[in-house]
Amino acid sequence: MVATPIDTDTVTPRPRIILILGDQLSGDIRSLQLADRNTDIILMAEVAQEATYVLHHKKKIAFVFSAMRHFAQDLQGHGWRVEYTRYDNPENSGSLVGEVQRAVTRHSARGIVVTEPGEFRLRSEIETWSGKLGVDVDCVGDTRFLASHADFQNWAQGRKQLRMEYFYREMRRKYSVLMDQNRPIGGQWNYDTENRKPPANGLDVPDIFRSQPDAVTQEVISLVETHFSDHFGDLLPFHFAVTRDQALTALEDFIAKRLSLFGDYQDAMIQNEPWMYHSHIGFYLNCGLLNPLE
Repeated sequence: MVATPIDTDTVTPRPRIILILGDQLSGDIRSLQLADRNTDIILMAEVAQEATYVLHHKKKIAFVFSAMRHFAQDLQGHGWRVEYTRYDNPENSGSLVGEVQRAVTRHSARGIVVTEPGEFRLRSEIETWSGKLGVDVDCVGDTRFLASHADFQNWAQGRKQLRMEYFYREMRRKYSVLMDQNRPIGGQWNYDTENRKPPANGLDVPDIFRSQPDAVTQEVISLVETHFSDHFGDLLPFHFAVTRDQALTALEDFIAKRLSLFGDYQDAMIQNEPWMYHSHIGFYLNCGLLNPLE
């Protein structure tokens, strides 16, 4: 009996699962750069393990879940195949490894690609997944960081003191941030002594950027109120940016309204003015809606 040859042009390759974490909401995240839009499957999941290993503020959980859902929609709009597990899905395993296992089984996936997480706790867990799941797990470096692990190790080698000030100067040089050739613009590396001005009487502090919660965010707020009632903090008012475009608007708003006086009053406090001239964009940098060099 002669075997029929396989037409390799018609065989669909087994996909990989591209796991996107809740703080990796960047269109240029390394795992997406390495993915094949035609065969690979993007996996995102809201899981109890990550939402409850400490008692996060309710607003933080709502912000991350809403930003994740919006990012998943954006990926789908750009032609990616996205599988998204919501927190209240009855089949939700409650853990990232559980959701990855379910996806691997559903699709007979040949491997997993994930960008290195920012937490050592989670990185250590991911290092055990290959043995648990029986497939290759490729944990790739996060290129959003301006210094890699190797960069920092090389800088730290042989130093008696690991002082942030000196590392900061090296990053300024490397990326030409506020530099005049190899010298800092203005002649000094920092102006901390000038950033301690007391607030002037009648100081008119501009309001922070505020977005109006859309249907996706409102649904998430209801979910958090139901499932995280024992967590601390108030959910409302909720006015954070939850999309890339909104985050860019928040950045532009800071530059236009508050950056010019940020240095003067960065250490000042006034009752009922919780934000003063600070940027209010740390959330967006931490989850990937903004990138550091922007």
